[in-house]
Amino acid sequence: MTVTAPPPAPAVDPAKAGATRLVDRVFKMRELAILLVFLVMIAVTQAGNSEFLSEQGIKDLLLNATILVLVASGQALVVITRNVDLSVGSTMGVTAFAAGTYLQGGGPPVVAIVLSVALGIGCGLLNGSLVSLGQVPALVVTLGTLYIIRGLDSVWVGSRQITAADLPDGFVDFGSGGILAVPYLALIALVVLVGVAYYLRHYRGGRELYALGSQPRAARLAGIPVRRRILTAYTACGALAGLAGALYLARFGNVDSSTGNGYELTVVSAVVVGGVAFTGGSGSLYGAALGALLLTSINSVLPALGVSSVWVLAINGVLLVLAIAVDRVVALRLARTLKKRNAGHG
Repeated sequence: MTVTAPPPAPAVDPAKAGATRLVDRVFKMRELAILLVFLVMIAVTQAGNSEFLSEQGIKDLLLNATILVLVASGQALVVITRNVDLSVGSTMGVTAFAAGTYLQGGGPPVVAIVLSVALGIGCGLLNGSLVSLGQVPALVVTLGTLYIIRGLDSVWVGSRQITAADLPDGFVDFGSGGILAVPYLALIALVVLVGVAYYLRHYRGGRELYALGSQPRAARLAGIPVRRRILTAYTACGALAGLAGALYLARFGNVDSSTGNGYELTVVSAVVVGGVAFTGGSGSLYGAALGALLLTSINSVLPALGVSSVWVLAINGVLLVLAIAVDRVVALRLARTLKKRNAGHG
């Protein structure tokens, strides 16, 4: 019997492997830097206001970050593939009102949440289909669906408003309740974050999202189902925006046609500040979550320090510009490293 030797494993280009390690190190350091800035900011605020880190203060910090963490996690999946979803704010608004309308009719809260997620999935499928199958630029598609969803939401909602008095007491209590200083909503966001991050790191589909964002053409040549992966990323993004809509309703108990207006810019800022490269292929969900936590904490820190809240947008803009500048520096350094190592191996 003739035994055929297995084919040799494909050789790994040392230059590319080294470049990948360089990128991983840079973005891990960036996440640690964000965490350090956050901790320093909290410590300074606590020194100026001893009540800032009370049990209620910590609870408020986590509650404020919960919604943004969820939406930013979905947005990070899309940005990793070198795309963007500008319709997440509109999706969150319409799903929040849909959940509230269902609860007004006496429906159970669990079904309302499922309904909200399902509606978000529908919005994500629409975006993903147009981008992946229609080959339309993501910026154009999602800018269009932003206005479409917002317009339909405005026509449907009109001047109506859902308040906490219209919702079941248990649903509202769940939105503000928790275990000591940890809200239930924050625990839900943490479970979702860990689950999606685990999928990205340990499953083939998750790793292929990075490959697609890093080199789309090479991903196609390698046999990666590019269109399916893009559709998956957008669908997951819509689902998380829908879940965020239901939790937004539980958190604030107040929804109208303006809910989620402009939220997409805050989400993109959180993702980019958190180290997810806008050019795709790099970053992590934990970094996006840290970016969300940092941006939402600024809203609480400034008033506690006696600084006018009008500075919040300016500070967020500065952080976004700095994050983009860092991404550009990393890209240039990576290009130089590849060039040197290729020359060395040449």
